Amino acid sequence: MTNQQSNVRVAVVQAASVIMDRKASTEKAISLTQQAAEKGANIVVFPEAFIPAYPRGLTFGTSVGSRSPEGRRDWLRYWENSVAVPSETTEMLGEAARKAGVYLVIGVVERDNEFSRGTLYCSVLFFGPDGTLLGKHRKLKPTASERIIWGEGDGSTLPVFDTPYGRIGALICWENYMPLARVAMYAKGVQIYIAPTADARELWQSTIRHIAAEGRCFVLSCNQYVTKDMYPTDLACYEELASSPHEMCPGGSAIVDPLGNYIKEPVYGKEDILIADLDLRDIAYSQFDFDVVGHYARPDVFQLLVNEEKKDSVKWIKSSISQP
Repeated sequence: MTNQQSNVRVAVVQAASVIMDRKASTEKAISLTQQAAEKGANIVVFPEAFIPAYPRGLTFGTSVGSRSPEGRRDWLRYWENSVAVPSETTEMLGEAARKAGVYLVIGVVERDNEFSRGTLYCSVLFFGPDGTLLGKHRKLKPTASERIIWGEGDGSTLPVFDTPYGRIGALICWENYMPLARVAMYAKGVQIYIAPTADARELWQSTIRHIAAEGRCFVLSCNQYVTKDMYPTDLACYEELASSPHEMCPGGSAIVDPLGNYIKEPVYGKEDILIADLDLRDIAYSQFDFDVVGHYARPDVFQLLVNEEKKDSVKWIKSSISQP
């Protein structure tokens, strides 16, 4: 276990991607990481799918039973700007973390670099202050029409990392409505619970405050601030945005303490970097009367089994072929 410090300064970056542009989004992330470090941050968090975009408002030309050629062209553009892990992009992000001396947690659209090479995942990458790619988390269940563009992760990417600033881990957006996924994080001792999201509803604020109080952990919720004029007008299906409002995503990033109280209230209507100083002793302070996987647990009544085996489609195919 890493020797833990009591105090940590965190930065939650509420900013928009350079939509559909991996290179420019990466450069923006590097610049914002440095800005957060200059404010004294030890941990810097970016929103869901920051590189190259959360494609809010787009359908990629789909309807039940059909896909359009124009939608396929937009999909190809999205795929070409996604992030292979590892790649030159992850090296650049690691170098940014090293130069800034921070733990960097960033949402990316990850291109499968091992099996089919065609599937995309909504992922979170974790970098250490030495520039090392510590690991990743793939979203377990894309929500609704997200399933058109992203595959499902598995239990092999549910890490919680022990750092000098507490144990950090992440679940993405509506994964946080999956009770057993939350319990898996609590059982791994998460102390700084990172929730990159695309949900700007008022109801989301109830969610993150509940998680903080339930898990007795700090919650860092990070969303983008996006306006329609940020979208490239040369998208093949750009007309799909015609009825969308100017403010596509108003933000709502926030930081919550282990009793469910705001440390930084939600920010709307602008790009911003939320800075907060956390005292990890507040976790033990909060656990006096409730510890969800400690003295308030009932393992004699309830048990959680987590399959952390990597989903290997190639192994499955070989195994199927070998059957008589």
